[in-house]
Amino acid sequence: MRRLLITLLVFIALGVAGFFVFTDPRVVSPGAAVGTLPAPDIENGKLLFAAGGCASCHATPGQDDKTRLGGGLVLDSPFGKFHVPNISPHTRDGIGNWGTADFIQAMTAGVSPSGQHYYPAFPYTSYRLMPPKAVADLLAYIRTLPSVEGRAPGHELGFPYNIRRAVGGWKLLFFDGTPFKADPSKSEEWNRGAYLVNGPGHCAECHSSRNQFGAIVQAMRFAGGPDPEGKGWVPNITQAEGGLGKWSKSEIAELLKSGFTPSFDSVGGTMSAVVRNMAQLSDADRLAMAEYLKSLPAVQGPPRPQKAAGG
Repeated sequence: MRRLLITLLVFIALGVAGFFVFTDPRVVSPGAAVGTLPAPDIENGKLLFAAGGCASCHATPGQDDKTRLGGGLVLDSPFGKFHVPNISPHTRDGIGNWGTADFIQAMTAGVSPSGQHYYPAFPYTSYRLMPPKAVADLLAYIRTLPSVEGRAPGHELGFPYNIRRAVGGWKLLFFDGTPFKADPSKSEEWNRGAYLVNGPGHCAECHSSRNQFGAIVQAMRFAGGPDPEGKGWVPNITQAEGGLGKWSKSEIAELLKSGFTPSFDSVGGTMSAVVRNMAQLSDADRLAMAEYLKSLPAVQGPPRPQKAAGG
């Protein structure tokens, strides 16, 4: 009996040790090698700020100035409530004391300056495609914005989701830290669109179904599904019927600029904020995004729930 107990304790100890090793940020998301970067391009940072929709989540709710990044927005999810943090240049409450390497680590590896995992409600799963130079440009632009006091409260997550270290296990299963690589068989325009859609634009984060662990189901990437915040249904943007199959490249680009569909309807909800951001890009960038979206194969997403009779 004593030998059995000792064996059991050894296995428990090995399990705990393995958990801490394989959930270590340095193991599952080591981050990009920064090296020496050229002087930041603030104008490119401004473009990436728009493409990434930074203000849509991080601007303080209830005020019109979208450059005041005091956070405070609440994101509902099946795992609990996430409170979006302050990313203004405030040195106490925001990211004013962060170095460039800290910001790159957060954006591309989902790791805080203190070495903790970020929850993937922060879409570093897409931002990781951005090269260090682009992320440094983004930080340089954010540093030009107003400093805002105030911190958001902590996330409201139940067990076991409140164990932040366990995000390392999630990353081990679902996080690919590979940066963007251009496809030499495709045009420069297609590659630019692929980068903007999959990287800073993080379109798949909303337009894809997720599994029970909150990770994108890769077989149904871009095929739509339930809104991650539980507020309706996000449409299919592949070439499937009911998606973008009948749309022209120019019609997709026009929607990203004005919000108008080919049937003269207009988008609403969270997509209106996306259009407000994408309208700040150049016509060439919007056409590049459309070029890439038109190349996506037709993928059928999950069946949309039927409305109840009389509903």
